[in-house]
Amino acid sequence: MITFKDYYNNEVKLSFDDHPFSKEPKHVWVICKYKGKWLLTKHRERGLEFPGGKVEEGETARDAAVREVMEETGGNVQEISYIGQYRVDGRKDIVVKNVYFAVVDQLIEQETYYETEGPVLLNFIPNRVKQMKKYSFIMKDGVLENCMDYLRHYQVR
Repeated sequence: MITFKDYYNNEVKLSFDDHPFSKEPKHVWVICKYKGKWLLTKHRERGLEFPGGKVEEGETARDAAVREVMEETGGNVQEISYIGQYRVDGRKDIVVKNVYFAVVDQLIEQETYYETEGPVLLNFIPNRVKQMKKYSFIMKDGVLENCMDYLRHYQVR
């Protein structure tokens, strides 16, 4: 278990164990690759981030992850793997998110990308994301850093 503070100074606990905080989390975050590049989306208010969102009623977290990638990037998920889960003890409530790694095999142009401006492809994720204004606060805490270390360690490309 890894514990740290997020961008807003809330306590975050991250684990790569099997669903340590909730068997049915209400949120997902998906680290995506497409043709060897990182696939992000540009949220209209927050900036660049990996796709994610809420699990809808009657849907599994995995299904929500696949849906969110399609809605926010037009990405068709070819493979998806659970890699971890984190819990944010916020001022108003507790948020638990599953983190997935997905390989996308095609980008399908969407009529709408909902609250985002669609897909953004990057050759690499900069080490200085925390200092870069164009990135969302979601990318600026230990979740991204530790998940990227996890993916490198397990040689996920």
